[in-house]
Amino acid sequence: MAQPDAQKLYEVIEATWPPYATSQCGPFTIREGRGGGKRVSAATAEGPATAADLPEAEAAMRALGQVPLFQIREGDAALDAVLDEAGYEIVDPVTMYAARSEDIATERPPRTAAIPAWEPLKIMEEMWASGGIGEGRLAVMHRASAPKTGFVSRWRDQPAGASFLSMHDGIGMVHALEILPHQRREGVGRWLMRRAAYWVLDNGGHTLAVICTSRNKAANGLYSSLGMKVVGHYHYRQKVID
Repeated sequence: MAQPDAQKLYEVIEATWPPYATSQCGPFTIREGRGGGKRVSAATAEGPATAADLPEAEAAMRALGQVPLFQIREGDAALDAVLDEAGYEIVDPVTMYAARSEDIATERPPRTAAIPAWEPLKIMEEMWASGGIGEGRLAVMHRASAPKTGFVSRWRDQPAGASFLSMHDGIGMVHALEILPHQRREGVGRWLMRRAAYWVLDNGGHTLAVICTSRNKAANGLYSSLGMKVVGHYHYRQKVID
């Protein structure tokens, strides 16, 4: 199975971490996020866009109670330049990773290190909340395409972490991987990722994917150490003072 390209992973992100609603505004898709974070709130260009197209898109986002925010994908260099000229600054560069699930599913985790659970258990919601993953993002998980699951980890007889996975077109994407601070550097994230790979295979999928802000050195190191390959990137543009 060939490695998915960046365009495919943009599609997978949209299915596995979906906005509340979308609408078209000129060349832009406007997303209503309802507190679900940048991925579900950012506008994207579906065709060539110029500075003249920005005011209407900005107004559409403000009408939703959102700060104007654009996601810049591979192939969007012209739009990136337009936004830069308009005073938008780069926010949160993101790296996208993927690997064949069978290459990650090479060692079964200890049973309690990564337990599938859906709908989320209260302890999962509490661990997510401790990392800033609140009601808005939980609502995204409930909207996400099936098959999907959460994973809860216990390590050394204590709650350790949680993650969420949704699958689209054979690609399982991990979101909301959160490890409690006192359980970090214990291998919990690695066990959660390996268990996710087994789950993808068990549910008819073939690829495990994940996305990560470029500044998160620990997470980028984890995914690279598992043999996951960089598939592509994207970033956001937002005015610091709007």
